[in-house]
Amino acid sequence: MERELFFRSGCDNIVLSQNRISKAKGREGMTAIYPVEEMRKRVRIEDYKNSIIFGDSEAALKRMPSGSVGLFVTSPPYNLKNSTGNGMKDGRGGKWENAALQRGYVNHTDNMPYEDYVRWQRACLRQMIRLLRDDGAIFYNHKWRVQAGLIQDRSEILKGFPVRQIIIWHRKGGINFNAGYFLPTYEVIYLIAKPGFKLAKGANRAGDVWEFTQENKNPHPAPFPEALIDRIVSSSEAQLIVDPFGGSGTTAVCARRFGRDFILIDNSAEYCEMARKRIDGENWQQEDEWKSVAAK
Repeated sequence: MERELFFRSGCDNIVLSQNRISKAKGREGMTAIYPVEEMRKRVRIEDYKNSIIFGDSEAALKRMPSGSVGLFVTSPPYNLKNSTGNGMKDGRGGKWENAALQRGYVNHTDNMPYEDYVRWQRACLRQMIRLLRDDGAIFYNHKWRVQAGLIQDRSEILKGFPVRQIIIWHRKGGINFNAGYFLPTYEVIYLIAKPGFKLAKGANRAGDVWEFTQENKNPHPAPFPEALIDRIVSSSEAQLIVDPFGGSGTTAVCARRFGRDFILIDNSAEYCEMARKRIDGENWQQEDEWKSVAAK
């Protein structure tokens, strides 16, 4: 009989089978999920290609060898519930009570003290920079917002990192209950690059304002649209693509579409399993199941 492992995810106990979380690659054709605790420091990156790491992103990155990654594509939690406004402040919801992010992420409150949040994100970025090849880059998606009447442009997070360009993702749509400023319709993608990074041939024709509609058919509360990640992946010649906040696995799906290797990291066992099902072509859009887990 197959051995089972039990993990406490912060909101529920879930079961992940041993054949998915082991140094063996699991059943043939199944994407492996490894707990971060099993990773050895500076482990051979080849051991984790095309797999998912379950655990803290910074801890997993610290265990990887320097200069081993060609491209990072990621979007961290935005810390939206830590707010000076009346929207998602303290998780009360207000006019945003039906928003997907109001239910929150599994295993993350999205409500860290801002100074702690900045320190966390900078620590993750430092690890990503260490892991990049000399011709590598990070596509780091974030969102600007108004706090206490002033723009919060995330400069505290990015200060000192080699930001080469800011790409505007015009995501269209949205709602705005604040009469103090216009409806925000974009997010930003910071291209943080090592000196040797170059775009793939012809990719520079895309310009720096990208229009992609938000993803609406994904049970994760804040998913990438596949078309956006397709553009990023196809804009680089990188063979290994890592997403430290892997979510529902969009980065992995797009990496495979272009014949690249991937590594996903996420601290939610539920999202790791969601991504695995999606990568392996199983039924992963069981929206009621994931919603019920997030609501607990």
